[in-house]
Amino acid sequence: MKFNKWTVALAAVGVVSLASAAKAEEKASTAVTALTPTSISGYVDTSAEWNLGTGDANVPPYKFNSPSKADGFNLDVIQLRIEKALDESEWASGYRVDLWMGPDANTLGTSSTWDHYSNFAIRQAYVALRTPVGNGIDWKVGVFDSIIGYESVESPNDPNFTRSYGHSIEPQTETGVLASYRFCDMFSASFGIADTVGPQINGRAFYPVVGNQSEAESESYKSYMGSIALTAPDSMGFLAGSTLYAGIVNGFSPAVASGYHTNGVVTSYYVGTTVATPVTGLRLGASFDDLNIAHINNDTYSFAGYASFQATEKLSLHARAEYFKDKPGILGTRANPGQGVLFDDLAYGQKAEVLALTATVQYDLWKNVISRLEFRWDHSLLDNALFGESINSSGNYTSAPSRDNACMVAANIIYKF
Repeated sequence: MKFNKWTVALAAVGVVSLASAAKAEEKASTAVTALTPTSISGYVDTSAEWNLGTGDANVPPYKFNSPSKADGFNLDVIQLRIEKALDESEWASGYRVDLWMGPDANTLGTSSTWDHYSNFAIRQAYVALRTPVGNGIDWKVGVFDSIIGYESVESPNDPNFTRSYGHSIEPQTETGVLASYRFCDMFSASFGIADTVGPQINGRAFYPVVGNQSEAESESYKSYMGSIALTAPDSMGFLAGSTLYAGIVNGFSPAVASGYHTNGVVTSYYVGTTVATPVTGLRLGASFDDLNIAHINNDTYSFAGYASFQATEKLSLHARAEYFKDKPGILGTRANPGQGVLFDDLAYGQKAEVLALTATVQYDLWKNVISRLEFRWDHSLLDNALFGESINSSGNYTSAPSRDNACMVAANIIYKF
């Protein structure tokens, strides 16, 4: 083995032995080899919001929205990703760790303690594996994002700055095992098992006892998930690359169990599609989300339509229209919205029926920077007011909602590294 001159000099005066030096350099070389495929990336997400009208006690309760963000400048989140992706080998292995820092980290609710307000969260942390069965089964073992949904929890991957109500009622984070298999270029599927549908890492279905089960059986109750994806082949002309995706997640939610006094079993259904068009740069999309709570007849559901147009290399236009019906009052209105039915600190509000329209202009002026300007309008379709706050007879503000409409203009700046 060849040593550097400093190692030889230290060995000459008896400070180190060449045998120990050889072992140390071998370990260092092994560590460097193991870290070489690892990449570090992430983003810094900031925003500024102007909420038209007075009173921000009751803002629209979609995920990552809150009164503390209204009418001001915000740090949303910092994401740090450390990853070794799977290579093309038959027995490939790797890992991914996504760490969140900032106010939005609290909304994830993944904390393994009851303290969800530390401005830090583990979003994902899993071991990635491949087994050479057929075309190869890819595995995720650990903590990973939900397999259903049109929108991503990762803001730079979304066409709009704000999230939909459909995204807000979907499961967010799972602790378990997920297997994915691509049968051919057109068809793939995933199946997984997790502790619960709630986001808390290492959460358990300890309570309540499900149906006629014993307490021991309830403790071992698990959540199950599956999805399929269809992709249009090149032979379909302008439709090539279009996708149709469907998925289902069923399991125990601690928030539902404690809030609705049921057995806590919920089922999320999702269908979504993205369609290429003959118009260059134009893509259309649609999604349906349904959340069913066992022993409650009223579902909460969302229909959403999307349109994205890449006008130039730097300029793109995005629009979303959504109809949302919240029959059991899962989201409703409350002072700290945006954490969804599957989060442990859920607060329940009034029933809601909402039409939401969102228009976004994105212009990538700087390298590695996403810059967006967005207008959003949420309108209550029921007779009950959902937004804002009212003034009582003494002239003081109260937390009761006072308006049927909520309008917001937002600027979003994201740096990706």
